[in-house]
Formats: sequence, C-alpha cells, structure tokens
Amino acid sequence: MKQSFTNEAGLTVVIKVIETIKSNREYLSEVDSVGGDGDHGINMNKGFTMAEKEIEGQAQVNMSEGFKIISGVLVNKIGGSMGPLYGSFFRGLSVASKKEVEINKEVFGAMLEKAYQNIAMLTEAKIGDKTLMDVLIPAVETYQAQAAAGSFADCLEEMLKASEAGLESTKQMAAKVGRASRIGDRSRGHQDAGATSCYLMLKALAEGIKELL
Repeated sequence: MKQSFTNEAGLTVVIKVIETIKSNREYLSEVDSVGGDGDHGINMNKGFTMAEKEIEGQAQVNMSEGFKIISGVLVNKIGGSMGPLYGSFFRGLSVASKKEVEINKEVFGAMLEKAYQNIAMLTEAKIGDKTLMDVLIPAVETYQAQAAAGSFADCLEEMLKASEAGLESTKQMAAKVGRASRIGDRSRGHQDAGATSCYLMLKALAEGIKELL
C-alpha cells in the first residue's frame, strides 16, 4: 500500500467530501431539527453544490485549490455559524497543503492541525459542549498520536474510530454552545448536527484518501 498521493490526484478526495454532504442533506437537516432550525443539511448542500459547480468550471484544480474553493463559498455565500466555521476548516486544509506536491501522513496531519486551529480561533467550544469539537478534537489528537508509528491508512482508520466515538458521545450531552443550547437538557438523547456533519466530512476525507493509497 502506498504511503502518499499527489495533490493533483487528491481532487477526488474533494469530490468525495462534496458528494457525501450532498447525499446526506435530509439526514443532516433531520438531526438539526431537534435543537436547531432544521436547515443544516439544506445550507450545507447549497454551499457544497455551489463549490462543486465552481470547481467544475475550472480547467485544472488540485486538492488544495478544491478545498480553497469550498472555503470561499462557505464563508462568503452561506453565512450562519457553520459557514465561517467550516470555511475556516477547509481553508486550513488548503493552506497546509498548497505547497506540497505529494501528500503523505505527515502533511495530512499538518492539514488537520491547521483546520482545527482555524476553527478554534472562532469558537471557545471544547469537548463536552455538544458541538463539532466533540468529533474534531479527538479525531485530530488520535491521528497525531498514531502518526508516530502507524501507516497512513492506520492513522486514518484510528482517526475515524475516534471521530465516530466523539459523535456518539454527543447523544448524552446537554448542549452548552450554539442554537441547541437554548433547549439545554432537552437536547440529551440526540446527536449534535455540527458533530454529525464534521464526522461525515472526516469519514469522506479518510475514505477518499484510502482509495488513493
């Protein structure tokens, strides 16, 4: 199994993320209907569909450029709380990889770290607050811990397990941050919408990369 892929070939990973969000539009809105406005899937689908059209309209786009396009659309055209948060996430993935021809486990680790740092600058949410951070923080930490000794595929597999466990953990939490915090304890028993979309994106990233290794 290979331990890297080219930035150019990585455009398929970008497409995988877009397709994953689009195909989960109803699911994300359904999850969001408990503590939010029930439009998370609609907004995300709108943003990723616009980004997809922009990517298709360009002659040659690599992975980093694809993530940059997603970022720009989410920040400038979607709004709400998730537009800036996920826009920053994808900008981090883009910035940390834009000078790299080959993407190996170290480069992807730096991409995850930058994506996390960008979001952390916009929110004070931490593990236990029932937000996307309950998925993202353990995913990034687990990936970095695994990267010292494991293969690229192993790192991705462990990251995915940690993000899935993080998503599951939000079901038992009372929301402390975001719109769902308005219903507090009544949000228990339901997973968080932002954590759900974050998990889906990390899963798409992992699966998309594994297909290239």
